Amino acid sequence: MLKLIKNAELYTPSYLGKKDILIAGEKIIAISNNLQSSFPEVSDVWDAEGKIVTPGLIDQHVHIIGAGGKNGFSSMTPEVSLSEFISCGTTTAVGLLGTDGTLRSLRTLYGKAKSLEQEGMSAYIFSGYYGVDSVTITDSIQGDMIFIDKVLGCKIAISDIRSSYPTAVELLRKLRDVRVGGSIGNKKGILHIHLGNLDTKMDVLFELVNKYQFPIENISPTHVGRTKELFDQAIEFAKLGGMIDITTGASKYTDPYKSVLYALKQGASIDNITFSSDGNAGLTVFDEDQNIIGSKKAPLNKNLQEVIQLIQKGGIPIEEAFKLITINPAKNLGLQTKGKIAVGYDADLCAFDKDFKLQDVFAKGSQLMSNTNLIVKGNFES
Repeated sequence: MLKLIKNAELYTPSYLGKKDILIAGEKIIAISNNLQSSFPEVSDVWDAEGKIVTPGLIDQHVHIIGAGGKNGFSSMTPEVSLSEFISCGTTTAVGLLGTDGTLRSLRTLYGKAKSLEQEGMSAYIFSGYYGVDSVTITDSIQGDMIFIDKVLGCKIAISDIRSSYPTAVELLRKLRDVRVGGSIGNKKGILHIHLGNLDTKMDVLFELVNKYQFPIENISPTHVGRTKELFDQAIEFAKLGGMIDITTGASKYTDPYKSVLYALKQGASIDNITFSSDGNAGLTVFDEDQNIIGSKKAPLNKNLQEVIQLIQKGGIPIEEAFKLITINPAKNLGLQTKGKIAVGYDADLCAFDKDFKLQDVFAKGSQLMSNTNLIVKGNFES
């Protein structure tokens, strides 16, 4: 079935001006001027007059089946619903485990990703968790990369007291699995690396690149904005060609958009920076005397908010700022039909008013939000 979106002020994220977009099923098949005259038979027409249209947003680090638990069982967070993603423009998400590879199951994570897909968005997962004893669905990381459609890589933690303190050689073996498994499974394959606040920072990652000459594009550090010292090191990693991921929902020493501005001033390219939310992570709530009084979920909507701040307060052009949550994470993950509005790409779109208030969301060609109202929700949402 054909759908025509006309009069869109289009950012692909590159600025193309006012264009029409023709969609067939889940894919974009044409972008041009006045497509309605060329396809008069199309009856499903949506007028985007006065709206800014961008690619659907990608969040590459979300706890879709919940996380937390550091303050007991009651501090474990619940699953994420479809509407939570769509309400902030996220049409593609990557789910992962956190500290817990025992109570949280990778098979459950896979099932949740498949559920979100059936409900209308795109979802993927990472194998592994904080520990060096990576949990997998098959008998190995390489097996997951080859045989499990949703697996894009593996997660592990370093420089954190909750990590297993992996050595460079242990990390190399996991990198080998994601890269070789990815080659066979037609995926890029990345080792997604949680960074804590220990003094070792990213030292071992530089060892992987400089001493062992492992390709930097398969090394994916996240939470790089946790401390100023860590972020300064991350900037050097980006200058070597690595992709660095700034967390927006937690684990940050300053506003994430300010970190981006600082990185650009230090000579890093915006093409080597991404945002992710760490959404649904369990955060401890303290009172004014630093006593624990409860837990809360890390928000999912901060990626978009920080990009808007980057535009409105930081003066970064729209087409550059939106790279952090569209084409850059797509490149990092190896998603070849995501993150861009182009012929042959998935029809994932967000439409904003002139003040960047999210108005409409399309995922895989279907409209899930219309004029700020969710018109599609998850199966168990009221």
